[in-house]
Amino acid sequence: MFTGIVSERARVASSDGGRLVVETAIRAEIGDSVAIDGVCLTVTGARDGQLAFDVMVETLRRAKPFGREVNLEAALRAGDPLGGHYVQGHVDSTGTVRSVEPEGEGKLVWFDAPTGVLRYLVEKGSITVDGVSLTVAALDEQGFAVALVQHTLEVTTLGGLEAGDAVNLEVDVLAKYVERLLPGLRFSG
Repeated sequence: MFTGIVSERARVASSDGGRLVVETAIRAEIGDSVAIDGVCLTVTGARDGQLAFDVMVETLRRAKPFGREVNLEAALRAGDPLGGHYVQGHVDSTGTVRSVEPEGEGKLVWFDAPTGVLRYLVEKGSITVDGVSLTVAALDEQGFAVALVQHTLEVTTLGGLEAGDAVNLEVDVLAKYVERLLPGLRFSG
C-alpha cells in the first residue's frame, strides 16, 4: 500500500524489459515493495545505492516503459502519515498528456484516458498519475485535468511532461469497490 506522495525522483541505471535497476537513496531490503512511476515492484537486489526489480509481463502490458527518471515511493508502514490517498501500485491503464498550460505558479495538465479509467473519476476525487496522488480538477468526455503546484513540478517527473507523453494511471480503489458492491446494496425506505 502506498500514498502517492513521492519520496524521490530517481535515475534509471538500466531497464531491459524484465529487469529494472534504479539509483536511489531509499533503503530497502530484498522482498520490500517500492512503487516506481506508480507500479508496485518487489526489490530483488539491493546494494551500493541501487535497487533492482524483476518486472512481470503483466506490468509491461499495462504500464508505460520506464524512462530515464522515475518517481519512487517506499511502501506505507503502520503509523506512517497518509498524506495522499490509498494507492495500490496496480496500474489500471496508461493515458496521454493532451496539454500543459501555465496556471499561476503551477501548471494545469490535461490527460486523455480510456473510458475504463474515466468512469471512476469525479471532480475533486483522487487519481494517481505516474505514482503521484493528485486531485481531479476537471473532466470532459476524453479525459481529465489536474492542477500541479510548484513543489510537485520540482520533486516529481511530472514537471517535465509535454503533450503526447504517456503516463501510468491508477484510479481510486474505493471507487472500484463501490461499483462492485452497488448492485448488491439494498436501500430501505
